[in-house]
Amino acid sequence: MTHKRVGVFGWGVVAPKSPNIEAFRRNLECSESWLAPFNGFGPDNFLVGVPEFRFEDYQPWIDSRFAPRHYRNLKEKMDFPTLYALGAFLQALEQNSGLEEELRSLGPQAHVYIGTGLGSLSTIHDASIKLHEAQARWNAFWQDRPAELEQYLEELAAIDGMGIEGEIESAKLNVIREREKRRARLQEKWQAPEPPWNVSANVIWNIHNTPAAQVSILGHITGLAFAPVAACSTFGVALRLAMRAIQCGDAKLVVVGATDPPPHPLTVGAFYNARVLAAGKKVSVPLTRLEGTHVAGGSIIWIVGDLEYYRAKGFRPLGLEPVAVGTTSDAHHIITPTVEGPSAAISQALDEAEAQPGDLATWDLHATATPGDYAELTTLRKMLPAEVIVTARKGTFGHGMGAGGGWELTAQYLGYEEGRLFPTPLERGQLNRSIAALHDCLVFDSPCDFPSGLAGKLSMGIGGINACVISRPLDGE
Repeated sequence: MTHKRVGVFGWGVVAPKSPNIEAFRRNLECSESWLAPFNGFGPDNFLVGVPEFRFEDYQPWIDSRFAPRHYRNLKEKMDFPTLYALGAFLQALEQNSGLEEELRSLGPQAHVYIGTGLGSLSTIHDASIKLHEAQARWNAFWQDRPAELEQYLEELAAIDGMGIEGEIESAKLNVIREREKRRARLQEKWQAPEPPWNVSANVIWNIHNTPAAQVSILGHITGLAFAPVAACSTFGVALRLAMRAIQCGDAKLVVVGATDPPPHPLTVGAFYNARVLAAGKKVSVPLTRLEGTHVAGGSIIWIVGDLEYYRAKGFRPLGLEPVAVGTTSDAHHIITPTVEGPSAAISQALDEAEAQPGDLATWDLHATATPGDYAELTTLRKMLPAEVIVTARKGTFGHGMGAGGGWELTAQYLGYEEGRLFPTPLERGQLNRSIAALHDCLVFDSPCDFPSGLAGKLSMGIGGINACVISRPLDGE
C-alpha cells in the first residue's frame, strides 16, 4: 500500500450547548459542564447532554439546491440522528471553499462512512407504541367476528392486489390513489379500526445507514456510503477505514462521522440499569467519585482526504494530522474492558505511526466516570511515560455513544490550533486518591499550553471494541 498522508479538511459538530463547530470551540474555553436535567420520566435524578440544534438553520442551503419538498421531506421523515449528521456535514463543507464541488466531481473516489451508536430510537419507540395500541383495538374489534374478519381480509386483498397496467410511472400513481380510495371505503363499510400493519414507513427510512445515505444525497456523493457501527469506538473505526481507503487509492475524500439521538427514556433507563449511569442530580466528573456517566446526543462529521494532493490544490488542513488508528477487540465481555484489548490497540497505533511511547505528549482518555477509569489509567501508565498530559472530557459534554469519541478528538485538534489544551470540569481537589497515585499529570479546570509531540486518544466501545488514534502536528514528517 502506498503511504499517503491524510488531512482533515472539514469538520462540523452538533453537541450539547453547541449547534455548530464555532460554538463548540467557544464552549471548550470554559471548564463548566454542558449537561442539563433530563426529566424524561417526569421528575428524575439524571443529567444528560441534550444537543442544541435547529435544522431550520440549514433550510436556505437545501432550498437553493433542491426542490422545496426536499427540505420538507427531510423534516417529516428523518429522525434526529440523520438531521444532526446533515447539519454537521453542511458545517464541514464551509471549512474549505470548493469542498462541495470536489466531493461532487470525484465520482466513486468520494466516500461516506457515518455510523450511529444508538440509531433512531424515537422513531422506533413511537411506532412501537402506536403498533401496540392499534393491535389492541384490532383484536378487541374482531375477536368475536372470525367470519367477518375473513371477509374483510378478502376484500382488502383484492384492493392490494391491483396491478399496474400501461405506462408504469403514471399508472403507478393512479393505482396508489385508487387503492387509497378503496381502502377508505372499506373502512367506512366495516367501521373497523385501522389494521395494525399500517406502521409508519419512517421505521425503514431511519435505519442505521440512513445518515450516510442522506449525506450522500445532499452532497451528490456517488462513491461508497455505509454505516460503520462500533459503539463508543465508531468514530475511530470510521477514521481508520477512511485512511485506508485514501492510502490504497480507493478514495481521495471521505466524509466520516458518528451521530446519536438526543437522550431518550429508553437509553437513560437502560444505561442506569446497566449500572454505568450517574443518578445523583450533579455532574459526575471522570477520575473523581466514579459513580457513572451521562448520556448525550449529537453528531460529529469530518471530511478527510489525501493531504499532499489537497494542499497542492489550495485546501487548508485543519488541526492535527491523523497518522494511525489502532483497532482491536477484547473478545471478553459486553461491557467490562480488558487490559489486553486497549493495550493492543495502543501498540498497533504506535507501530503504524512508527512512533515510540516517549513521543507522546498528550493523551485523551475514554474515561466514563466509572471504576473503569482506574483500569484505563493503569493500562496507560504501563505503556506511556509519566510526563504525558492527560485529558478526560465526558464531564463536559457527556457520553455520546457514537459521537463522543469524535467530539473528544475534535477538542484535541481544536486545542492544537489554539496552542493549548482546553480545561475540563475536573478540580485538583476532586481527583480520586487511587487515580492520583497512578497519574496526576492531568488537565484540570484551567487550560495549559499544548505540549510538543504526538497526541493520542483512546475509545473503548460496548462489546469490547477499541480504537486508538495517534496524531501529530501538521508540519511533522
